[in-house]
Amino acid sequence: MRILFLCLGNICRSPAAEGVFRSLAAHADFPAEADSAGTGNWHVGAPPYGPMQVAARARGYDLSGLRARQITRDDFHRFDLILAMDGQNLRDAANLTPEGARARVEKFLTGQGGASDVPDPYYTRDFDTSLDIIETGVRDLLARLQRAQ
Repeated sequence: MRILFLCLGNICRSPAAEGVFRSLAAHADFPAEADSAGTGNWHVGAPPYGPMQVAARARGYDLSGLRARQITRDDFHRFDLILAMDGQNLRDAANLTPEGARARVEKFLTGQGGASDVPDPYYTRDFDTSLDIIETGVRDLLARLQRAQ
């Protein structure tokens, strides 16, 4: 299983989701690969945003080795699942999806438990709440994937 987490700039939400997923999947001994990307190109090559790294590190997630990149058409063929952090990223990904794409493009959150979008902490400045939502979403995702195996 190959999963791509997608947000706007790939410096807050999607790298956090990638880091949380890698950690929790390893802990659950779930065989999967994870990556992250952004729909925009503003931060290509940059590490995750400093305050997000600090908040993630406080929970035991090291995002320091990740670098921002923009989603490519090839990603739709390399990944099984592309998970958008909010409705706008979902619409953008749907518009980019090439014919014959392998990946299913879905929203990261299923709407269970309240939130349907992960708020962007780059704008809200609330990194802990975004991480709370991401951790819950990753746990739900892993449970769904494990049931499907």
